[in-house]
Amino acid sequence: MPGENLSREEARERAALLSVERYDVALDVRSAVGAVPDGTVRTFRSTTVIDFRCARPGEPSFADLVATEVASVRLNGRDLDPAKVYDGARIALDGLAERNTLVVDARCAFSRTGEGLHRFEDPEDGEVYLYTQYEPADARRVFANFEQPDLKAPFTFQVTAPEGWTVLSNAEPEGAAAAAGGGGTTTRFRPTLPIPTYITAVVAGPYHVERDHYARALDDRSTLDIPLRALCRRSLAKHFDADEIFTVTKQGLDFYHDTFGYPYPWGKYDQAFVPEYNIGAMENPGCVTFREEFVFRGKVTRASYEHRASVVLHEMAHMWFGDLVTMRWWDDLWLKESFADFMAAFSQVAATRYTEGWITFANRRKGWAYHADQLPSTHPVVADIRDLEDAKLNFDGITYSKGAAVLKQLVAYVGQDAFFEAARRYFRRHAYGSTELADLLSVLSETSGRDMPAWSRAWLETAGVNSLTPDVSYGSDGRVVELAVLQGADDPAHPQLRPHRVAVGLYRRVPGGALERYARAETDVAGPRTVVADLAGQPRPDLVLVNDDDLTYCKVRFDADSLDTLRAHLGDLSDPLARALAWSAVWSMTRDGLMAAGDYLGLVLRFAGRETDIGVLQSLHLQARTTLTRYVAPARRALAATELAQGAVQELRLAEPGSGHQLAWARFLASVASSPADLQLLRGLLDGSARIDGLEVDQELRWTLLGALTAQDAAQDADIAAERARDDTASGHRHEVRCLAARPSAGVKERVWADVVGSDALSNALVEASIAGFVQAGQRDLLAAFTDRYFAALEDIWASRSIEIAMAVVSGLFPGLQDRQETLEATDAWLAAHEDAAPNLRRLVLEGRDDLARALRAQACDARAAEADRSGAAL
Repeated sequence: MPGENLSREEARERAALLSVERYDVALDVRSAVGAVPDGTVRTFRSTTVIDFRCARPGEPSFADLVATEVASVRLNGRDLDPAKVYDGARIALDGLAERNTLVVDARCAFSRTGEGLHRFEDPEDGEVYLYTQYEPADARRVFANFEQPDLKAPFTFQVTAPEGWTVLSNAEPEGAAAAAGGGGTTTRFRPTLPIPTYITAVVAGPYHVERDHYARALDDRSTLDIPLRALCRRSLAKHFDADEIFTVTKQGLDFYHDTFGYPYPWGKYDQAFVPEYNIGAMENPGCVTFREEFVFRGKVTRASYEHRASVVLHEMAHMWFGDLVTMRWWDDLWLKESFADFMAAFSQVAATRYTEGWITFANRRKGWAYHADQLPSTHPVVADIRDLEDAKLNFDGITYSKGAAVLKQLVAYVGQDAFFEAARRYFRRHAYGSTELADLLSVLSETSGRDMPAWSRAWLETAGVNSLTPDVSYGSDGRVVELAVLQGADDPAHPQLRPHRVAVGLYRRVPGGALERYARAETDVAGPRTVVADLAGQPRPDLVLVNDDDLTYCKVRFDADSLDTLRAHLGDLSDPLARALAWSAVWSMTRDGLMAAGDYLGLVLRFAGRETDIGVLQSLHLQARTTLTRYVAPARRALAATELAQGAVQELRLAEPGSGHQLAWARFLASVASSPADLQLLRGLLDGSARIDGLEVDQELRWTLLGALTAQDAAQDADIAAERARDDTASGHRHEVRCLAARPSAGVKERVWADVVGSDALSNALVEASIAGFVQAGQRDLLAAFTDRYFAALEDIWASRSIEIAMAVVSGLFPGLQDRQETLEATDAWLAAHEDAAPNLRRLVLEGRDDLARALRAQACDARAAEADRSGAAL
């Protein structure tokens, strides 16, 4: 990896020297089909022509390329010796003229890690599928280029592929003709508008294609007509609900046109759902790619459809934020990702049937941000990205969801009209160009009249999260004398107190038992204590909710009376957003060791069954599972697991037959079941001897049940083999690998370790499945033997694997389940002995250490609470 790195300084120097006029890229991917000799790397031919200018003729520079072989390099008509100018990652360019043409003929490797041009062979029908994924810098694995976001140019792609394949790129094809030599078809595409390398795209294979179109009248009386296509593998076509995808797509295009005032510039809009994808989706203009798990093979809850809609709208927002206007360097990655995350929730609520988008944002997306912002690797939204390795690790909860939450706060601060007028000016002023933070602040200052640099310094250029706590005093008549908001910074390393535009809500129980808001005030919180004057004189509340309506980004805390109310009546909050905020707050307190894990699980057992929002319910299930696994004191785990499983069975039987809630409780039961009775119920649901009215045990749920049984040693290899025979698909293969890795056997764990750590033969998807099966909370004793081996292997993993796989292995196999002080000490010892290790390897280990330390603190809190309960009972 280090040889493929690129520093920010190198990129700045190259951008000052070079400007790119055009790319012409020819790929011959016919070699994707057919056999190759064992041990042979499967490659394709890549020919690139780049026309570019040099501001200071005579100065040297370089182009980027990661290839298995470079046949020829020609610069301005001169043949260069590849052995002398190519080092495996860069092509040295000397003697540049004012205008230059570089021609590179190479062979590049098909990817099995989701980086570059990924090749997938469908086990169901043997068909081969290709797609590209480049962000931040993997286009160089497919063609020679200048791999940095600010060197934008038009691209013309030509792809030679097997006969009968669908071939797509960013632009529409100009035409197709029979390929010379070896059969197949060559498709040449129209030139794109100027774009950076990382959002160019090629998708090729015998994909199933659905078609539609979008039309819109523009202000100048012309009509914008956008062809729409949605693609998936042929073997998934029977599950493909393209009509729903097209509906959300059209709603999004309507909304963004109305809001941004800048017509969609990329011609067509293809959306390809592709196999073994590392991320959720990628915003390639005109050719968006998604992970194919968004094609649902079985029954899923409404939350899954909502999440898919959010991702569709997120990528669509990038057509403007990121594609039309691109950040100059990865420091300003937030200029596209934060905006896309914010716009996804905003447009979802405004334009689709998923009007609960802000509830999901508050409960799930911001939870990701709060977690990332409390790690030792936290960073400002505008990050310090020294090189490409930094960039890869900064696609995180801060860049996406904290940035989006900050933008939501910004809308409250400057007003919605000023915010979107700034966006419109930003697009018009910088179309097809590259920008930095100052460019956005400039238009925001123009439209809002606010001091945007000061706001930026507080919110975008500092790290850490503030906590907001109500401080209330009452008179003898029971009314509020004074209500203040206390602001704190929990981490001494990040003491910044920020200006917050917040709403404070007062809630009380009404006849019938509901907790309802009866008073609300918005105010600007600044400094350590702010009085909310508008709430003086109000009747005494049962609950004070700071950050009501979720306007700002903060950790919400409670006064003692409010916390007592939540312990007894959290489920009585009638407003779903307020309820989601309360759940988020008590979860944060549990993670911070301020609420005992047992108390949090008690809240889940009492009130989760009354949760109406399915997305919130599924978040509660995930958090309860994490609490059981990581935060409950070890001595209380068995009892807590039994109580959770009993609660899950009860709610499963009470849930509306056929509902998403019923399905969610069934999956949660599988995740916590451990007693013989629980496992017998899972086995009965799997083999049909037990039935729950309305619960459809489809193929995906079958794998969930079997995975749980396998991890508990309640299913055998023959059961897994039979299930794979029943589901002989790519998804079935991944589930099989996960289940096989989950078996509680030392020999099994050794084989999985060898497959993942000792070999690079597995694809990215199978590495992910293997790790998911290997790491089982109920198998701590089996996994203990791998702690020392993990630390011994770290540097070799980082040096020998692609960064995507290295990140998955280093993070996924961190021995966090060995939740003892000795593991913390072993981690510290490795860090102390490897101060010169790759900074981003150290970052991942530090993050694992922080989660482990947090778990130990939470367990100590839970143990103290248990001891207090025992002491109280004894008295």
